[in-house]
Parts: sequence; structure tokens; C-alpha cells
Amino acid sequence: MVINPESVSMKPLLILLFIIIIITLQTHGAPAAVMSVSPGLADLSRLYQTEFVRSARAVGVLWAVCTLCFAIIQVVILVQPSWIGTTDARTHRVGPPLPSGTMGLFEVCMESDWPVPDCRGGLSSLSPLPSFQSVAVLVGVSLWAVWTSVLCLCLFRFCSAATVYKICAWLQLTAGFCLALACLLFPDSWESPEMRVLCGDSVGSFSPGNCSVHWAYILAMLGILDYAILATLAFVLANRQDALLPPNAPDVTAGLLMSA
Repeated sequence: MVINPESVSMKPLLILLFIIIIITLQTHGAPAAVMSVSPGLADLSRLYQTEFVRSARAVGVLWAVCTLCFAIIQVVILVQPSWIGTTDARTHRVGPPLPSGTMGLFEVCMESDWPVPDCRGGLSSLSPLPSFQSVAVLVGVSLWAVWTSVLCLCLFRFCSAATVYKICAWLQLTAGFCLALACLLFPDSWESPEMRVLCGDSVGSFSPGNCSVHWAYILAMLGILDYAILATLAFVLANRQDALLPPNAPDVTAGLLMSA
């Protein structure tokens, strides 16, 4: 009996072969595909998180350095007797010469024949001039706030980075607010005996007479803008730290700025 090969149907064999291929892929090929995709996604996620952390750390270090630098400048603003002083125009004045010098919150410095000016005041005892006591207190509170924010940088080792940034931001806002009040009250206190001796009888509130503001007062006004920028940057960094990781892993960002 001769069997014609064309009479035999190939469909059962093809179906059986297809089933075997599917079973083989399910048992061997599918995990390999998963293993080939999952590491790529994981690496991409880690790369994005690493770049995010590096940029946040770099900006955070810059913010901390600027905070420390201006805290030192704040000390100079408080103690320097260069808030207001005489101008060069008074040298052309007809009549007896008037005293020449500068004045700060604690001292009045008059020019003398010696290279060093003759300063009178209570800087050694931290006793401000009577007319500038309120201004000195406000600048002192501002100084305390900014140095407290500097000391709070040590909390990055123990607390969440976002919490530390927010604490420092509020302290810097407080420092800027107090410094702004000091800069507003300082011209209002010009009508005083010390100012009349240095700047003439034409001096009054918001009228310096024969004097003009010097670099310490200008630096204090610039410090208000600096505090606003630092506080805003601290709030931005705090929000970035909150969005860095999911809520179930907040401790990973602790010590972000101070970690090696």
C-alpha cells in the first residue's frame, strides 16, 4: 500500500510545533526579556536620581558658603563706625572749620593729626550710642538669627535636609526683616546731639545735613536683598528635597549637604 505524502495533513504538526515554541519561551525566554529590561530602567532611575542629588548638593553647598560669608559681614556691619560721615564738600565752606569724621552705632571717630582717628564710644563695652540703641538692638537680633542659621548646618547630620533648610530659611527671613527695620530707623535717629556735632545744625530726621551715608549703611541695605535671596533659595532646596524620594523613604535625604 502506497501512501501519498500530499494526502497527509501538516496542520497538526504545525500546531504542535507552535505550542512547543510558546512553552519554551514562557519557561526560558520571558525571564530573560524581563531581566534585559528591568536593569535598564533601574540604571536610568539611579542615574536621574544621582544627577538630581548632585545638583541639589552643589547648590546647597553654595547656599551654605554664602550664608557663612554674610554672617561674617554682618559682624563688620555692626561694629564698624562707618554708617555715616562727613563729605568733602564741607572743606570749601567759608568760616571756621567743622570737625570731620565718621559715625557708627557704637563709636564716633574724628579725624586728628595722627594717622589713626580719635574714636569715642562704647564698642569695648558693647554700649551703643544713645540715639542708635534701637538700631543696634535690631542689627544684633539680625546677627543672632544669621549665626543661628549657620549653626543649624550641623543638623544635616541628624535631621532631614528639608527640615533644616526650612529652619534656616525662616531664620534668614527674620534676620532680613530686623535689618530692614534697622535701616529704616537709622535715618530717623539722625536728629541727635552726636549728629549735630559731626554734621552741623542743619541735620534732622532723614536729613544728614553736611554728612552722607557711608559704606557700612549701604552694605546693610544690600544685606536685606541678600537675606531675601538666601531664604528663597533655602525654601526651593527644601521643596526639592521633599520631592527627591517617595514619602516612605524620607531618611535617605538626611545629611545630603554634609555627607561625603
